[in-house]
Amino acid sequence: MSVEPGWHVDPADPETRRWWDGEGWIGAPIPVDVTPPDGPPPAEPEPTPVAAGADPTAARPTSGATGGAAVPPVSGPGAGQPPAGPYPLPPTAGPGQPGPNGPWPGQPGQAGPGPQGPPPGWPYPHWPGRPPAPRPHGLPLASYGSRLVARLIDLGVVFLLNAVVNGWFVWRYFEAVSPYLRESMRRALNGDTSTEGLPQIDEQAGGLQIAILLIATALWYAYEVPSMAARGQTFGKRLMGVRAVPIEADQPLGFGRATRRWSTMGLPTLLWYCCGLGLLLQFVDAVSPLFDQPLRQALHDKRAQTVVVQLPRDRTDPRTAPRDRADPPGDTP
Repeated sequence: MSVEPGWHVDPADPETRRWWDGEGWIGAPIPVDVTPPDGPPPAEPEPTPVAAGADPTAARPTSGATGGAAVPPVSGPGAGQPPAGPYPLPPTAGPGQPGPNGPWPGQPGQAGPGPQGPPPGWPYPHWPGRPPAPRPHGLPLASYGSRLVARLIDLGVVFLLNAVVNGWFVWRYFEAVSPYLRESMRRALNGDTSTEGLPQIDEQAGGLQIAILLIATALWYAYEVPSMAARGQTFGKRLMGVRAVPIEADQPLGFGRATRRWSTMGLPTLLWYCCGLGLLLQFVDAVSPLFDQPLRQALHDKRAQTVVVQLPRDRTDPRTAPRDRADPPGDTP
């Protein structure tokens, strides 16, 4: 899976959002409900290294320098020991080596070329077991079964639209090819494999076939794209409680993104007359979510950078929910 760099919901903590640079997470997380800034987070400033042999307590303020109370020296069982952390500090420097306070390459919190990580020889931290399932914008991913049933419902609606709008063209097409089909079927049943004397297919059949595919494609576009652009749902998706949302934000798709998403699976309809090539492309697109991890994106989702999420069953649409007369909309004083 290839996800474009940007601010995305952290799968490890759905309540936060972090910057993805194409290879890993960088920068500090921000709350998911906060509008992220444009571009990546600013680089963390490098800490000022302490020269080898210098007394770290020399820079502490004293009572004579600041006019306040002097800072007492640290004493006790933990005095002089490094703070606990996920990685041990490098060993004490010897003659001719860098000081112990200098950062090693790739140390967390240090800016520099290359990805951040532990020093060489130390294991990289990973999830203890299977990583949690991603929850884009705090919602679970829709199952493949729900998406398949929603798609079948939408195809049924588009078929009914074609029966009404495209029915006359389909009838004329079968009238043009029926003599050839009937004679071929009769000869096949009688065991006659000859092709001599077969009726010729009407010349209008080719033009009718193109008209049928153009009308079917246009009806599919008119049915799916406007509803997906406004709400991320078709009739089938509303019945199954699933919705398509952009990866980077929980917002409407818009006509541009909805058109890109539909064109990957809808435009191959025009190639049905090429020995079923268009139908093969649509089948590959339909089963592609089964082989994509972790976001279960179909090919049309990858092109539009969208994911399909499952909506909670008790979720109400604020645009249709009844309003309390005692609490009218408006700014709270």
